[in-house]
Order: sequence, then C-alpha cells, then structure tokens
Amino acid sequence: MVSFSLANARAQAPLPGAAFHEWVFPGGVPWTQFHRTASGYLLRFPDLADFLVSADGRRVRCHPVVGVSRQTTAYLYESQVLPLALSRLGKLVLHASAVEVEGGAVVFVGESGRGKSTLAASFATGGHRLLTDDGLVIEAAGAEDRPVYLVLPSQPSIRLWDDSQQALLQPGTPTAPPVPFTSKTRFLAGGDIAFCAEPRPLRRVCFLGSGVAPEPRIERLKASEALLELVRHSFLLDIQAHDLIAPHFDQLSRLVAQRVFFRLDYARRFDQLAAVRAAIVQHCRD
Repeated sequence: MVSFSLANARAQAPLPGAAFHEWVFPGGVPWTQFHRTASGYLLRFPDLADFLVSADGRRVRCHPVVGVSRQTTAYLYESQVLPLALSRLGKLVLHASAVEVEGGAVVFVGESGRGKSTLAASFATGGHRLLTDDGLVIEAAGAEDRPVYLVLPSQPSIRLWDDSQQALLQPGTPTAPPVPFTSKTRFLAGGDIAFCAEPRPLRRVCFLGSGVAPEPRIERLKASEALLELVRHSFLLDIQAHDLIAPHFDQLSRLVAQRVFFRLDYARRFDQLAAVRAAIVQHCRD
C-alpha cells in the first residue's frame, strides 16, 4: 500500500519557504516540519531525516542525516511518517493505543503523558493482547448502512518510560535498539507482552481523563464530544487539503454514530491499574 525506500544520507539543506504545519515538543522545540513540494510533501525531522512523500501518499523516500542509524529512520517511518501517508490514502489513523478485550478492540486516546501506553501494557501483561501502541488504523467493513469497524494491528512493540517498565515488565524483556530523540524504551512483543496480529472489531474508544477520579470512572460521550476528540487526535498529512479533510470528517461523522465512545478517568497510580482493567472488562461485558 505504501512503498518505502532509504536513499543516501545528506545534510538538511535550507528550504525555500516556511512550513505550512509543524509539530513541536512541549518546550517549543520543532519535532516535525511539514512542507509542500512539486511532487508531494517533505517531512523534516530536524537533525535526523527528511522524508519525501508522494502527493498520493503511496511512496516514501527517506534521506537520513549523516550518522543517523537505520534503526532511527525505521522508527521515524513506522511511528510518524507511515500513519501520515496512510491518512493521505484516506485511512482513518489515530494517535491511540489499543488492546483486545472480550474478542474486540478497546482503544485508548489521550494527549501525550496521559498514560495510553502504560494502560495498554498493563493489559498486554495481564491476560489480554496488544493491538497497537500508536498509529492506530480503523477500517470500515460490511454493508454501508451497517458498517463494522475493525482496528488493525501494527508494530508488535510498545514504548514505556522507566517507571512503567519497572512496574509492569519482567527484567530481561526484549527491547528494540534505542533511538536518540526519546528516553522511552521500545519493548518487543512476545513472552511477557502478548500481541494480537489479527484485526478486531471496535468495542470501545476511551478518551483518557486528567486523573482526578479516585476510582475508575467510565462515562458515555455525546457524538459531538467524541467527534471533537477524534479530530484532535487524528493523523493528517495535510491539514489544509480540502480533498483530504472533507472525507476525513465524513468518516469521523459515520464512526461516532456507533456510540462506543467514553471518557475514562482513574488515578494515575500503578496500584490502580488492576482495578481499571477490571472496570473496562466488565464495561465491555455489560
């Protein structure tokens, strides 16, 4: 669906114009700069790599900065660039984690630091299976008037901070090679971390609250509230392209009609995770 090639390493030359969009770290340091080119898009990760994406999203070529490892460019492609390219192909891609519960997919959506990966890892080490840690793809199947939404599996790994690793994983859990731009460690599925390699029907989408609830609390969201949340947490390659935005909103509008959207809040303590898992499993059974 998307072809990837690794080209020669080179210095990042100055670009002729300003980026039309930018992702930044909390401190304001640029992370990803979005530029248009004559043949598509250039996604610049400063001091790491430039990714050239064709206008239709089907081809990606990477020029790493000299000295940047293949592991780093592969990680950038899989976690950042591929979800954006898929969005250009009309796929619905979210910044979200997902696990298998009761034969279906439960999705966790939230801002960075809300605990999506930690919660997913607690399921994956507690008798359930991981579907994805980020770059979650949802596809519609079945009849148009009665669609079934499927969550697709992605890379069999999960990224965790040191405290989550120590609380949830056994020593010696296999890891991927480190990358220079994050202190998170990527742990590979297998053994301690169970992985689901098959699509699963969407059962719940849980938007993570701020962590003020003393006990796990799950409350249904209105369709309008869910739509706003989905817009905020979607991957979109070109946020100004009408031919991409209009169908994207149509997809989201159909999806929120499924009434599977909830606000999940709980105290962000490791000793609460078992109670959170139990509450979510019971909610899926009700």
